[in-house]
Amino acid sequence: MSDEVRIDPRTAPEACTTMAEVREGVDALDRALVTLMAERQRYMEAAARIKPSRDVVHDDWRIEDVVSKVLAAAREQGLSPDIAEPVWRKLIERCIAHEFSAWDRTRA
Repeated sequence: MSDEVRIDPRTAPEACTTMAEVREGVDALDRALVTLMAERQRYMEAAARIKPSRDVVHDDWRIEDVVSKVLAAAREQGLSPDIAEPVWRKLIERCIAHEFSAWDRTRA
């Protein structure tokens, strides 16, 4: 598995002149995001395998640490915090639920 995520060719947002170009770009980015999210999920599965207790799956300090880092990266990239924060909080919430399931599966 390559560490590099491939993003299909697309027209830059600033150069789009049609909705077809916009949709093509969004679809290309969505495919790349799915690849990255699948890798993130595998890290959650690794965490479930490594963590010694189900009690440490949910970690409020780590949640806030992740959100803080995401917001800093969002600022650098020009991503609105009004998009970044709720999206990541929901992603984290769902990843924690997945990690609980994975933790339970590894101990069954």
